[in-house]
Amino acid sequence: MPAWVTVESPDNIADSTGTIDSIGTTGPTDRTSPSHTGPSHTGPSHTDQDGSAPLPAYGYRDIDPDTARRASRFYWDDAAADYQSEHGAFLGDSDFCWCPEGLRESEIGLLGDVAGKVVLEVGCGGAQCARWLRGQGARVVGFDLSGGQLDQARALGIRTGIDVPLVQADATALPFAAASVDVACSAFGAVPFVADSGTVMREIARVLRPGGRWVFSTTHPFVWCLPDDPDENGLRVFHSYFDRRAYTEHDEQGSAIYTETHRTMGDRVREIVAAGLILLDVIESEWPPGQERAWGQWGPIRGGYVPSTSIFVTQLPSGASGADQHGCGAYQATDSTPRRADTLCEQRPRVR
Repeated sequence: MPAWVTVESPDNIADSTGTIDSIGTTGPTDRTSPSHTGPSHTGPSHTDQDGSAPLPAYGYRDIDPDTARRASRFYWDDAAADYQSEHGAFLGDSDFCWCPEGLRESEIGLLGDVAGKVVLEVGCGGAQCARWLRGQGARVVGFDLSGGQLDQARALGIRTGIDVPLVQADATALPFAAASVDVACSAFGAVPFVADSGTVMREIARVLRPGGRWVFSTTHPFVWCLPDDPDENGLRVFHSYFDRRAYTEHDEQGSAIYTETHRTMGDRVREIVAAGLILLDVIESEWPPGQERAWGQWGPIRGGYVPSTSIFVTQLPSGASGADQHGCGAYQATDSTPRRADTLCEQRPRVR
């Protein structure tokens, strides 16, 4: 029996009462992107700092949802084991860490009491948060686009003895019934990597029950302007905040192998409201005193001046459903940033 499942039908995971059913599936699917013969992060024009290996070409480009999906699955399938090895001790095997600043759900309680509730972890990775939620009495399901991450989640489940249902699925097309989930949450899962995060907001609103809560952490929008450096050099603005093209890394054939997308703070608020959700709070994480461990662009020096994480706390109104979309959709942002097509840039941080 497969350790995790690939959903074939959107209606067979949770019915309208929130019952989580068994799924007939194909099991783990081929992790090789159609554009690749296998994971090989090489590129023609850049070398690693020690000169030992070439890096992918990179730049800011418009990208479609299918390309972003393929690139994310390709990258995280390949990087899952290294990611868990590098960050697993900090994240904990069965803990809920919202961000590199170290905010824990056990300390800030953004989800409220989850005992007895159906909880969905979006972009679960190794499912550390899902296991913590199960320990709080939640009926939790974790899903991720990456089979490699789900394999890591299964291995952690065996090691900890805390097993949670795992599903391979796309956050822009959730395989869950409408109004079947009490709480949805994500710690840097899916949202920074999809081409259309507004679709994710609408899908979450669709599966939430009235009064249900959706809380997610992601890179703070201001970070888009800054270079990949947690120290003083990371405090200079080098890129336009209003450039909404995706940061993309490519292989020698020009196929995207990593993408990361940007929304301004206003974009994000409009996505949330347009999905029919109420924005309850935005937490801009401060760097905690005494924590010296840097994580990519996150670190104590830059973190003392500007936030690198934002956590959005939202709720579906009582008596409403995600199908009842409303809100401010009239404002259309105009990206008038002067730029050269397919601009190359300093290599940006990866959210990993």
